[in-house]
Amino acid sequence: MEEDTDFGIRFSSLCFINEHVGFQGTIKSSPGDFIVIEIDEQGQLVDKAIDEPINAISKIPEVKDFSKKPKLDFQKLSFEGGSYQELNTLSKCSDGDQNHQPDSEKEDTISDRTSKCEEEKADVLSFVLDEKTNELLNQFACDIKERWNSETELIGPSPEFSLGRILDKNQRAILHSAIRQKFPFLITIGKNSEIIIKPNLEYKELCHLVSEEEARDFFKYLDAKKENSKFTFKPDINKDHRKAVHHFVNKKFGNLVETKSFPEQNYGAGDSNIVITVRFREKIKHRKRSLLECQEREVIYTAFTLRKENLEMFEAVGFLAIKLGVIPSDFSYAGLKDKKAITYQAMVVRKVTPERLKNIEKEIEKKRMNVFNIRSVGKSLRLGQLKGNHFDIIIRNLQNQINDSANLKERIFEAVENVKDKGFVNYYGPQRFGKGRKVHTDQIGLALLKNEVVKAIKLFFTPEDLDDPVNRAKKYFLQTEDAKGTLSLMPEFKVRERALLESLHRFGMTEEGCIQAWFSFPHSMRIFYVHAYSSKIWNEAASYRLETYGSRVVEGDLVCLDEDVDEHFPSSKVHLVTEEEASANTYAIHQVVLPVLGYNIQYPRNQVGQWYHEILNRDGLQTCRFKVPPLKLNVPGCYRQILKHAHNLSYQLMGDHDVRMEGSHIDESTLSLLISFDLDASCYATVCLREIMKYDI
Repeated sequence: MEEDTDFGIRFSSLCFINEHVGFQGTIKSSPGDFIVIEIDEQGQLVDKAIDEPINAISKIPEVKDFSKKPKLDFQKLSFEGGSYQELNTLSKCSDGDQNHQPDSEKEDTISDRTSKCEEEKADVLSFVLDEKTNELLNQFACDIKERWNSETELIGPSPEFSLGRILDKNQRAILHSAIRQKFPFLITIGKNSEIIIKPNLEYKELCHLVSEEEARDFFKYLDAKKENSKFTFKPDINKDHRKAVHHFVNKKFGNLVETKSFPEQNYGAGDSNIVITVRFREKIKHRKRSLLECQEREVIYTAFTLRKENLEMFEAVGFLAIKLGVIPSDFSYAGLKDKKAITYQAMVVRKVTPERLKNIEKEIEKKRMNVFNIRSVGKSLRLGQLKGNHFDIIIRNLQNQINDSANLKERIFEAVENVKDKGFVNYYGPQRFGKGRKVHTDQIGLALLKNEVVKAIKLFFTPEDLDDPVNRAKKYFLQTEDAKGTLSLMPEFKVRERALLESLHRFGMTEEGCIQAWFSFPHSMRIFYVHAYSSKIWNEAASYRLETYGSRVVEGDLVCLDEDVDEHFPSSKVHLVTEEEASANTYAIHQVVLPVLGYNIQYPRNQVGQWYHEILNRDGLQTCRFKVPPLKLNVPGCYRQILKHAHNLSYQLMGDHDVRMEGSHIDESTLSLLISFDLDASCYATVCLREIMKYDI
């Protein structure tokens, strides 16, 4: 396994835009030396208290009447030129839980209920289809079952039967459901108003694992999509067999349902009979709801300000999720924040009331977290939904660069004023890549882009050269690939590691198992690794561009024509500099942008563009489309300005014990610099400080 152990050298090779000498110093001596406060879209610091009670609910916007027809309800069937009686029995057949119980009386009840369902479905088919078509459909279904029962393999293309074109949309919907309910071993496909019927090969595959009765009822359950219902397979004492059933259901229908194992209720505590229960995932909307239902079922969103100290953001979110009984993807935020710092940021959590969040305040204080400004809101936050960040930073142990004998205070004033005037190179900060680690986030991102999901897992679990519980657990996993054993070693607070291990224990260390494991992370976390790779390439491209052409704008450069843009502006705002424009100095260096890798960007048409293509070839991405379908990752790309400026920059020299000194009375041996500034979203304070100090932090 390749390891990039020289990240410091890699980052220090990036060039500067200013020519001052700079100075040395120490940042982040303690979290209190590095304070980050998010600035919201209205330009307000989020650490300020909001005068609003915690149970205040924001006004729900008025919902207009739905113009589309609601999804067909079998209780209210109607056609042009005729009507059909209400099918109350049909609706009842998919209500509540579908459980297989050992009690013979209850089995009879289920059997009776199922037969009634099939009778109703048969009536629907008889009503909608003509006699000949209905007869041919039944014959096709019988032929498929006979071939399956005789173990005859289906050779060549899968057999199919067409009902022909049915122009009425409601009739098509009725037929799709009626056929799948009556013949769950068949599937229906719509194509240009035509309904095509084929064997359901997944049904046959499930029949190798469970009884046909269970397979039949399971597929009926799936088709009914009854909200809040669940399906339970028969009790099973064989752990390996249960694992196979779990794997099948999650592999085939994991985006629709979830499975869990529970002890069978009718058995004593000493018995080992376990049942697998299937239920629909909450995010699936099975039918369109009326206006009243939409208002009654309005998702709860609670906004708050999170203050954390010396804590990684994903770790903080994982801890909050555990305490609130939700999952990490229920949290939304505008941006990521530093670990070794005191940070304030806005967050929104779904499915949690303000009162419930208020109740865990004392518990999370032990984890160096606080929540305040708790209030109800109407929707989640999205990444980038902020104006920027405010920083209050103390740089300690100030001293001259090696072999520089100039006055230290003058060097500091020169450096800060230079960057205040000319700006800094807008590199992504080292914390984006996991500074100080053997394996960096960009390496994991590259593996994911190349669909090397197993390698990405192993990179994630690469241990550091430290003898602590976390790294001992990682080392054990790489040696054994024993996810269950590693779980017993991995500390509880390592939420991401444990989430991956639990999935790997369930699905195995195969390619498919690793794909499922990555889905234990929310989308924002999966895409973070890919973005880290794109960010690393952007850093190298920006340094190459400045080393090659300096501060002049040349032919083939890309410039942004809009003065006030964020990082995610469209290609329509990007202009390719012509030879005439370059000669006339039409544009300035602060307008030049470079692409962040993705499928929807254009490259500069000069040496920099050629450099991009060479790098992609080097990394094996020459044919990469920047889409990873198995992980549902799409990376359109964007553009980023080469230079940025700090806003509202102020600074003051002070004693190292936070006692502010005046003028020549400062003792340089204990000199510290207090510096404050605002940066636009997606800019890094450590990068700004690197430009000021000319010293790798």
